[in-house]
Amino acid sequence: MTDEDLHSLTDDQLFEASWWGTCQNTYGEETKQLVYARYMGLDFTDQGGPGPEIDLGETSVLDVGGGPCSLLLKCRGGQRSVVDPCPFPIWVADRYAVAGVHWFHEPAEWFLPGAHRFDEIWIYNVLQHVVDPELVVRRSRERAATIRIFEWMNMAPHEGHPHELRRELLEKWLEEEGMTSYVNEGGAVGEAFWGIFPSAAASNVTDTER
Repeated sequence: MTDEDLHSLTDDQLFEASWWGTCQNTYGEETKQLVYARYMGLDFTDQGGPGPEIDLGETSVLDVGGGPCSLLLKCRGGQRSVVDPCPFPIWVADRYAVAGVHWFHEPAEWFLPGAHRFDEIWIYNVLQHVVDPELVVRRSRERAATIRIFEWMNMAPHEGHPHELRRELLEKWLEEEGMTSYVNEGGAVGEAFWGIFPSAAASNVTDTER
Protein backbone atom coordinates (compact mmCIF):
# COMPACT_ATOMS: atom_id res chain seq x y z
CA MET A 1 0.00 0.00 0.00
CA THR A 2 1.45 3.37 -1.02
CA ASP A 3 1.08 6.79 0.60
CA GLU A 4 -1.05 7.79 -2.38
CA ASP A 5 -3.41 4.88 -1.73
CA LEU A 6 -3.83 5.96 1.89
CA HIS A 7 -4.45 9.61 1.09
CA SER A 8 -6.84 9.10 -1.83
CA LEU A 9 -10.51 8.58 -1.10
CA THR A 10 -11.81 5.31 -2.52
CA ASP A 11 -15.09 5.01 -4.40
CA ASP A 12 -16.51 3.28 -1.33
CA GLN A 13 -15.52 6.18 0.94
CA LEU A 14 -17.01 8.68 -1.50
CA PHE A 15 -20.19 6.58 -1.49
CA GLU A 16 -20.20 6.71 2.31
CA ALA A 17 -19.81 10.49 2.35
CA SER A 18 -22.64 10.78 -0.18
CA TRP A 19 -24.79 8.48 1.98
CA TRP A 20 -24.45 10.90 4.91
CA GLY A 21 -25.43 13.78 2.62
CA THR A 22 -25.88 17.04 4.50
CA CYS A 23 -25.55 15.22 7.87
CA GLN A 24 -28.58 17.11 9.12
CA ASN A 25 -30.48 13.97 10.18
CA THR A 26 -28.32 11.34 11.88
CA TYR A 27 -30.98 10.01 14.24
CA GLY A 28 -30.91 6.44 12.93
CA GLU A 29 -27.15 6.04 13.20
CA GLU A 30 -26.99 7.73 16.59
CA THR A 31 -29.67 5.37 17.89
CA LYS A 32 -27.58 2.41 16.74
CA GLN A 33 -24.53 3.94 18.41
CA LEU A 34 -26.19 3.59 21.81
CA VAL A 35 -26.46 -0.14 21.13
CA TYR A 36 -22.83 -0.39 20.02
CA ALA A 37 -21.69 1.55 23.09
CA ARG A 38 -23.29 -0.89 25.51
CA TYR A 39 -21.50 -3.84 23.90
CA MET A 40 -18.28 -1.83 24.08
CA GLY A 41 -18.71 -1.49 27.84
CA LEU A 42 -19.54 2.23 27.82
CA ASP A 43 -22.00 3.45 30.46
CA PHE A 44 -24.42 6.26 29.67
CA THR A 45 -25.97 8.47 32.34
CA ASP A 46 -28.92 10.83 31.95
CA GLN A 47 -28.28 14.10 33.74
CA GLY A 48 -31.58 15.62 32.65
CA GLY A 49 -29.92 17.47 29.81
CA PRO A 50 -30.46 17.18 26.05
CA GLY A 51 -29.24 13.59 25.88
CA PRO A 52 -27.35 10.72 27.52
CA GLU A 53 -23.68 11.21 28.31
CA ILE A 54 -20.56 9.16 28.94
CA ASP A 55 -18.22 10.53 31.61
CA LEU A 56 -14.67 9.93 30.38
CA GLY A 57 -12.97 11.37 33.44
CA GLU A 58 -9.34 11.87 32.42
CA THR A 59 -9.34 9.23 29.68
CA SER A 60 -7.95 10.10 26.26
CA VAL A 61 -9.92 8.51 23.42
CA LEU A 62 -9.60 8.27 19.64
CA ASP A 63 -12.69 7.34 17.62
CA VAL A 64 -11.56 5.72 14.37
CA GLY A 65 -13.89 6.64 11.51
CA GLY A 66 -16.24 8.53 13.80
CA GLY A 67 -18.06 10.15 10.90
CA PRO A 68 -20.07 13.34 11.39
CA CYS A 69 -21.65 12.33 14.71
CA SER A 70 -19.06 10.46 16.78
CA LEU A 71 -20.00 8.93 20.10
CA LEU A 72 -17.49 11.38 21.55
CA LEU A 73 -20.08 14.15 21.07
CA LYS A 74 -22.05 12.36 23.78
CA CYS A 75 -19.11 12.42 26.20
CA ARG A 76 -17.86 14.85 28.79
CA GLY A 77 -14.37 15.16 30.16
CA GLY A 78 -11.37 13.32 28.81
CA GLN A 79 -9.32 14.19 25.75
CA ARG A 80 -11.34 13.38 22.64
CA SER A 81 -10.24 12.92 19.03
CA VAL A 82 -11.83 11.66 15.82
CA VAL A 83 -10.04 10.57 12.65
CA ASP A 84 -12.08 10.31 9.45
CA PRO A 85 -11.16 11.07 5.81
CA CYS A 86 -14.64 11.73 4.43
CA PRO A 87 -15.57 15.17 3.09
CA PHE A 88 -18.40 16.30 5.34
CA PRO A 89 -20.08 19.73 5.40
CA ILE A 90 -17.93 22.42 7.04
CA TRP A 91 -20.30 22.75 9.98
CA VAL A 92 -19.35 19.21 11.07
CA ALA A 93 -15.81 20.41 11.78
CA ASP A 94 -17.23 23.45 13.60
CA ARG A 95 -19.43 21.20 15.73
CA TYR A 96 -16.45 19.08 16.76
CA ALA A 97 -14.44 22.20 17.56
CA VAL A 98 -17.20 23.66 19.74
CA ALA A 99 -17.48 20.32 21.57
CA GLY A 100 -13.73 20.27 22.23
CA VAL A 101 -13.20 17.25 19.99
CA HIS A 102 -10.07 17.19 17.81
CA TRP A 103 -10.95 16.15 14.25
CA PHE A 104 -8.13 14.74 12.15
CA HIS A 105 -9.35 14.81 8.55
CA GLU A 106 -7.33 11.94 7.10
CA PRO A 107 -7.41 8.13 6.74
CA ALA A 108 -6.79 6.17 9.93
CA GLU A 109 -4.16 4.08 8.16
CA TRP A 110 -2.08 7.25 7.69
CA PHE A 111 -2.82 8.91 11.04
CA LEU A 112 -2.15 5.99 13.38
CA PRO A 113 1.60 5.56 12.75
CA GLY A 114 2.17 9.08 14.15
CA ALA A 115 3.33 10.14 17.60
CA HIS A 116 -0.16 10.24 19.11
CA ARG A 117 -0.91 8.00 22.09
CA PHE A 118 -4.31 7.31 23.61
CA ASP A 119 -5.70 5.50 26.61
CA GLU A 120 -8.43 4.02 24.43
CA ILE A 121 -9.28 3.66 20.75
CA TRP A 122 -12.91 3.04 19.78
CA ILE A 123 -13.67 1.11 16.59
CA TYR A 124 -17.35 0.62 15.77
CA ASN A 125 -19.13 -0.05 12.50
CA VAL A 126 -16.16 1.21 10.50
CA LEU A 127 -13.79 -1.59 9.44
CA GLN A 128 -15.96 -2.57 6.46
CA HIS A 129 -15.35 0.94 5.07
CA VAL A 130 -11.59 1.47 5.47
CA VAL A 131 -8.92 0.74 2.88
CA ASP A 132 -7.08 -1.83 5.01
CA PRO A 133 -8.94 -3.12 8.11
CA GLU A 134 -6.05 -5.28 9.29
CA LEU A 135 -3.69 -2.31 9.19
CA VAL A 136 -6.14 -0.15 11.14
CA VAL A 137 -6.50 -2.76 13.89
CA ARG A 138 -2.81 -3.53 14.16
CA ARG A 139 -1.79 0.12 14.25
CA SER A 140 -4.51 0.87 16.79
CA ARG A 141 -2.99 -1.78 19.03
CA GLU A 142 0.30 0.11 18.88
CA ARG A 143 -1.24 3.46 19.88
CA ALA A 144 -3.59 2.75 22.77
CA ALA A 145 -3.73 0.73 25.97
CA THR A 146 -7.29 -0.46 25.32
CA ILE A 147 -9.29 -1.11 22.16
CA ARG A 148 -13.10 -1.15 22.30
CA ILE A 149 -14.76 -2.75 19.28
CA PHE A 150 -18.20 -3.38 17.85
CA GLU A 151 -18.19 -4.59 14.23
CA TRP A 152 -20.64 -6.36 11.96
CA MET A 153 -19.36 -9.67 10.62
CA ASN A 154 -20.26 -12.21 7.91
CA MET A 155 -21.75 -9.53 5.64
CA ALA A 156 -20.87 -9.92 1.97
CA PRO A 157 -19.13 -6.91 0.42
CA HIS A 158 -21.42 -4.39 -1.24
CA GLU A 159 -21.31 -0.75 -2.28
CA GLY A 160 -19.66 1.31 0.43
CA HIS A 161 -18.64 -1.87 2.29
CA PRO A 162 -15.72 -3.49 0.42
CA HIS A 163 -14.67 -5.89 3.19
CA GLU A 164 -16.31 -8.93 4.75
CA LEU A 165 -15.25 -9.23 8.38
CA ARG A 166 -15.11 -12.62 10.06
CA ARG A 167 -14.47 -13.61 13.64
CA GLU A 168 -11.28 -15.49 12.87
CA LEU A 169 -9.82 -12.50 11.04
CA LEU A 170 -10.67 -10.01 13.77
CA GLU A 171 -9.24 -12.28 16.47
CA LYS A 172 -6.09 -12.78 14.43
CA TRP A 173 -5.55 -9.03 14.07
CA LEU A 174 -6.36 -8.37 17.73
CA GLU A 175 -4.43 -11.40 18.95
CA GLU A 176 -7.29 -11.94 21.41
CA GLU A 177 -10.59 -13.81 21.48
CA GLY A 178 -13.72 -11.68 21.15
CA MET A 179 -17.43 -12.09 21.76
CA THR A 180 -20.12 -12.61 19.13
CA SER A 181 -23.88 -12.09 19.24
CA TYR A 182 -26.85 -11.73 16.97
CA VAL A 183 -28.09 -8.18 17.59
CA ASN A 184 -31.56 -6.86 16.82
CA GLU A 185 -32.37 -3.64 18.64
CA GLY A 186 -32.48 0.07 18.02
CA GLY A 187 -32.21 -0.46 14.28
CA ALA A 188 -28.93 -2.36 14.68
CA VAL A 189 -29.44 -5.81 13.15
CA GLY A 190 -26.95 -8.55 12.32
CA GLU A 191 -24.15 -10.78 13.54
CA ALA A 192 -21.73 -8.75 15.61
CA PHE A 193 -18.21 -9.10 16.96
CA TRP A 194 -17.45 -7.07 20.06
CA GLY A 195 -15.28 -6.72 23.12
CA ILE A 196 -12.74 -4.75 25.13
CA PHE A 197 -9.16 -5.66 24.32
CA PRO A 198 -5.84 -4.80 25.99
CA SER A 199 -3.47 -3.77 23.24
CA ALA A 200 0.14 -4.42 22.37
CA ALA A 201 0.93 -0.92 23.63
CA ALA A 202 -0.71 -1.37 27.05
CA SER A 203 2.56 -1.40 28.95
CA ASN A 204 4.01 1.56 27.03
CA VAL A 205 1.20 4.14 26.98
CA THR A 206 1.67 6.64 29.78
CA ASP A 207 0.21 9.83 28.32
CA THR A 208 -1.24 11.39 25.20
CA GLU A 209 0.94 13.32 22.75
CA ARG A 210 -0.73 15.77 20.40
